[in-house]
Parts: sequence; structure tokens; C-alpha cells
Amino acid sequence: MGETRCGFVALIGAPNVGKSTLINALVGTKVAIVSHKVQTTRALLRGIATVGGTQLVFIDTPGIFAPRRRLDRAMVTNAWSGAHDADIAAVLIDAKRGLDEEADALFERLADVGPSKKPRILLVNKIDLVEKSALLSLVKAANERTAFAATFMISALTGDGVDDVKSWLAAQAPVGPWHYPEDQITDAPLRQLAAEMTREKLYLRLHQELPYQSTVETEVWKELRDGSTRIEQTIYVERESQRKIVCSMRVEPSLSYFHTSVSTVD
Repeated sequence: MGETRCGFVALIGAPNVGKSTLINALVGTKVAIVSHKVQTTRALLRGIATVGGTQLVFIDTPGIFAPRRRLDRAMVTNAWSGAHDADIAAVLIDAKRGLDEEADALFERLADVGPSKKPRILLVNKIDLVEKSALLSLVKAANERTAFAATFMISALTGDGVDDVKSWLAAQAPVGPWHYPEDQITDAPLRQLAAEMTREKLYLRLHQELPYQSTVETEVWKELRDGSTRIEQTIYVERESQRKIVCSMRVEPSLSYFHTSVSTVD
């Protein structure tokens, strides 16, 4: 294969700027769940892409925001730890929202992310929803706040500009061996991915009724003789009223091999 490179890239940004959608576009398949609700991503998840002789490991971090609860603080701490440990920090902002209060707080903390020699790039997402003149003003203002090695205007949803980002990152990744097999697209175990799939369905179907404290655990993963898989999961919620709401949710045909029970947290 010749000289190989491997780089860890942390995607950081405020909630709902499109980090999970972008990581799916960068990897080329779905590895992170997506919904319009804030804090859908709770833990660090790595998506893996190959560009020539370079392996890029993208870290999808929880959205960075002003924490109010202990769970919030843990998620924000997790997000910043991912940025500190990465070779490159990719800062994602929403072109429609611009440099709002959340983006402003993010820029203030960027100075603490690793040594000054660590590359930082700016990704302006959702460019298909904003006039070009407004985009140029936003890019100028952002680069005046923080020095970025490169700036890309992209649409994670349509894929516009995503290949340019991957090419630049591949060229900047440090020389070194790959950390994962060539055909691996995420470091998340299958049990975790199954639990995330169910949690995504809950977020999409239950709207405001679903508490953020709910969680999903995969209890059983069994390969069947016909090639299918039986998955048994438990959804944990806080109150009996929430359990009844979840139990009333219609299961999709694509999830016919899932057996899910719902329990309240003691």
C-alpha cells in the first residue's frame, strides 16, 4: 500500500448543527443517529472512512451547549475531551443560525483545545439555505474570531462540498499505521448500534413526550439459522405514564426481529 496515514478528526459544534448527518456523509453510510431534537448524540462515536492510503476516524461528539444538569455536564465534558484528543478539530456551524450565542460560547473555548499547532478547520453547514453574500460575511466574521487552517462551505444533507473536506483531511492526516481494518466503518459494537437505532425511532415518533433521561439497552443478540438476527432490548424511562406512551408506539416492519420491553427506572 505504500505510505499510510491515519488521522482522528473531532467534529464539534452546538446542538443541531448537523454533526451526525455530516459524519454519515463523510463515512458514506449511516453510523450515527439523526433527529431534529437537541442532544440526540450522547456519547462519542467514531465513524471510519478511507481516502486512498489514509484512514480518517471521525469523532461525532455530543453538541456543546450551556450545561444545566449533571447529565448535560457529562456530555459537554465528553465532547471537549474528544476535541482535545483528536489530530484535527473540525468546527461545524449552522449557516442559518450564524454566530449566535451558542456558537459564540464555542469560539471562546476553542483556544483551550490542544496546542496551537493542531489544525482547526471551519465547516459552514446548510449553505443551500442561505444567500451567498450572507455566507461570505459569516465566514469572514468566524475567521476573525479564530484562525482556521481552512474553511469549507458544505451541505451535509446533500453532500455538497463533503468530498473536498475529506480530501483536505486526508492530506493533513499524520503518517502512521491504520487503527482499524479497511472494511470497518465504526468502532461501535453491533449491540450499541441496535440500541441507537431504537432510540432514534423513539425520538422521531414520540416528539415532546419522550424524556431525555430515557435509554435503551440491548439485552440479547442472537444469530438465527435463516441469517436473520433476533434482538431483545429494554427501554428505560422515568415514569409509568412514559412507559405506556412508549408501549403504544407502532413497531415498523423493518424492526420485526426486535423484541423490546419497557421498564421504569427505580
